[in-house]
Amino acid sequence: MNQAELACGLILASSSPRRLDLLAQIGIVPSAIMPAGIDESPAPRELPRPHAQRLAREKVLRVAQSGAYTLAADTVVAVGRRILPKADDIDQARKCLTLLSGRRHHVFTAIALVAPDGKLTSRCVDSAVIFARLTSAQIEDYLVSGEWRGLAGGYGIQGRAASFVRSLSGSYSGVVGLPLHETANLLRGAGFLRP
Repeated sequence: MNQAELACGLILASSSPRRLDLLAQIGIVPSAIMPAGIDESPAPRELPRPHAQRLAREKVLRVAQSGAYTLAADTVVAVGRRILPKADDIDQARKCLTLLSGRRHHVFTAIALVAPDGKLTSRCVDSAVIFARLTSAQIEDYLVSGEWRGLAGGYGIQGRAASFVRSLSGSYSGVVGLPLHETANLLRGAGFLRP
């Protein structure tokens, strides 16, 4: 896609199908999808909220192009100060689910937007999720589903793990991966959406 085709369009700096689906819910179809491909490892002693904010900013700045709107997001699942990984294998997912069982955790989703004039704005949404106490059988059944692959904290609230959630305070779409209210407000404030 050339510069003229991207002018005033929206670049999504993510390959997440969940973020694409969420944008579609509010009538937005990106002009281009350009994953940033950055190292998402936490910095030493980095706390969960600043970690999500840093990654969203790094992603959007890596991909931003002159004349286009560029949107990036990052979701971090945390228990206290501990950042849970994006589960790469079944053992990692099992450890995450075992830790989350019967506990309250936070899901921080940071969004960052670069407008065509280069101005960067960002927000971070904190949602508190409490899981029911999970049996070993529930965990194993969920692991068999494969839904956990590549997801922060080893679960996706929009799938089978919805049955684990005893309560949620905050943004459901933020837990899925893109807080729609805050995203729409950022896009409106930057002139991409009508007021």
